[in-house]
Amino acid sequence: MPVADTVSKGDVLAFRLGAHHLTERLGEGGLLDAAGRCGVQNSPPGSAVLALHARVRDLTQEQVADAVAEDRSLLQTWCMRGSPFYFPTSDAPVFTTGVLPPTEEAMRHFIVGAEQALDKLGMSLTDAVELTGDEIRDVLSGRRLAINELGAEIATRIARRLPKRQRDVWEQHGPYAPGQPLGEGVVHFCVRILTLQRVVCFAPRAGNKAPFVLVDEWLGHPIPDIDPDLARAELLRRYLRCYGPSTRRDFAAWAGIVPGDTDPWWSLVVDELTQVDFGGTSWVLAEDLDALRAAPTPTGVRLLPPRDPYTQMRDRETIVDKKYHREVWKTVGEPGTVLAAGKITGTWRPRKSGRKLTIAIRTFRTLPAQDRKSLRGEAEQVAPLRGASSVHVEFDTY
Repeated sequence: MPVADTVSKGDVLAFRLGAHHLTERLGEGGLLDAAGRCGVQNSPPGSAVLALHARVRDLTQEQVADAVAEDRSLLQTWCMRGSPFYFPTSDAPVFTTGVLPPTEEAMRHFIVGAEQALDKLGMSLTDAVELTGDEIRDVLSGRRLAINELGAEIATRIARRLPKRQRDVWEQHGPYAPGQPLGEGVVHFCVRILTLQRVVCFAPRAGNKAPFVLVDEWLGHPIPDIDPDLARAELLRRYLRCYGPSTRRDFAAWAGIVPGDTDPWWSLVVDELTQVDFGGTSWVLAEDLDALRAAPTPTGVRLLPPRDPYTQMRDRETIVDKKYHREVWKTVGEPGTVLAAGKITGTWRPRKSGRKLTIAIRTFRTLPAQDRKSLRGEAEQVAPLRGASSVHVEFDTY
């Protein structure tokens, strides 16, 4: 296949920002479109609302809550990288079946950490998921349980079904959490797979609890079955529309698999792809090539939350100078990012005292006065999403 022309960093940034609806906000009714592009991660809790607000004009917390809890057009469950995501309920097969690795080995790669315990038990992951699935309906029917409550009840039930040798290992202290039996930790991993098998999802948070419910009870119907190949192909298309040009390795990191496990996704759409030169060979959907070359120049500002979909791209040096990577992508306590005129220009952190919110913005360079004014306007919109009635903005530079 011939390599297309080299594409510039400016073209790529403009294309991706447009795909993420960060060039121009969607209007009323745009919530599901924004969430359905590539899903919206909701960790730390509440970050999804901020990400959606950055994409949808005049979005309120109540609109998102109604979409989740009332008409249930927005669903939350564990998804890519085993993280909690919002996506449209109508797109659920793409973000469940489409994410689920198709083999035992690939599933083990997806839930890193379970392998040693499973080997100690002499149990396959497939068998552990089946045991967990056999019990989860009886345990969860008519109830809302956080993962620790759910895991403890299911692990106790499974223990009774195991032969003595396995039961003894199952009930041993495990490596995952203080005081947690090994088998309970295994159940936690299995629940991640059951979310992708469309068995369970999240109900709205209650205080500090993120409770699970049965999908068919929550929605009033099961998520439809579709051909896994169709779901995986569509997941990869959505990834490339938001993060293209890209590579197998970067898709694997985004999805939560290893590069050697990408073929069940990549092979399905290979005939739809075109090579481009973007610091090396990358791939874009052929139908998007013209849009990539002619994306409008981004303007305006946004306050993006930690782990915003846009900052989840894996070629991080494309959007942030490498010397600032440790400031932007922290292992713990990750900040939000400042987007101005199509560039990540700094980070921001909120501090709340009563009903007053302070937003501390720290930039890589001094911002023009107009950008500062616009960011104050953004901060005023963010305040009610954080439960605040007033906001003060502080500026500093690295």
